[in-house]
This record gives sequence, C-alpha cells and structure tokens, in this order.
Amino acid sequence: EVIAKLEEVVMIWIKQIRHVLVESEQIRREADDIGPSGELEHWKTRMSSFNSLLDEIKSSRVKKILSILQAARSKTLKQWKELDGNITIAANEAKDNVRYLYTLDKFFGPLAKASPVTLMEHVPSLMNTVSMIYCTSRYYNTSEHMMSLLLKITNQLIKTCKTYLCEG
Repeated sequence: EVIAKLEEVVMIWIKQIRHVLVESEQIRREADDIGPSGELEHWKTRMSSFNSLLDEIKSSRVKKILSILQAARSKTLKQWKELDGNITIAANEAKDNVRYLYTLDKFFGPLAKASPVTLMEHVPSLMNTVSMIYCTSRYYNTSEHMMSLLLKITNQLIKTCKTYLCEG
C-alpha cells in the first residue's frame, strides 16, 4: 500500500517533469525586433529553471522515495531514470549555451549604441565569435540556434541604424 502511494507520487512528478520538458522544446514566441541579448536571457532563464529542477530531484526527500521504490523493484523507476537523464541533458545544454553566448556579451553594448560606421568595426569580430560558437559548442551548433542568433543580431543592427537615422 505504501509502495503504491509512493509510485503514485513519482508518477505525478514524472507527468510534471514531462510537461516542463515538452514546454521547453516548444517554439518560442518573441518580439520581431528582439536583439541578441534576448537569446542570452532566454538561455539564462532556461538554465535557472532546469538547475532548480535538478536541485529538487537531488533532494533527500526525493532520494529516500526513490531508494524505497528501488528496494521494492518498482517499474516506475525506469521512466524516472529516463526523465532524470533528459533533465540533466537539458540543464547541461542550457549551461553550455549560456557559457558560449556570454562570449558575445561584450558586443551587445556597442551593437545597441554605436553609429553605423562604428558598428562595422565590430561586425568582423562578432562574426568570428559566432563562428567559434558554431564550431566548438556541443549544443548550440544547430542551424535553428544559429538562425535564431543571427536573426537577433540582424534585428539589433537594423534597430541601431534606424535609431541613428531618426536622431541624426
């Protein structure tokens, strides 16, 4: 009876975690003119969410319940272990992406505030950094991630030039 109750609890956790994972994979809805700092903020938020989830999963309360179910040879543990692995992968991806996107952080200020002439001085090093991210990142080197990042960089360039034209 106790094992059945614990399995019930774990199944609720599994359902909640699956929901979080599915939600994290859905297409993001963002403003059309969001700049590259928005990409960094997205991954920082995602990293924070998954790290909190990992901390909860590693809590002593959860570990006790899982060890009781392991002793009882519960079949729910197979699903749990798979989800635990998926959460770890998602947390590692977010952490890795934040680390790489922080290398672009030094460009965000000049990208937003420079004149078009000054902007052109930053573009080659910015593109070299984007290229380095694409070549060395374990998770961020997909066409979807790169397209999203390059679109946000382009948005920022356009926004900065518009501001320059309207104020100048």
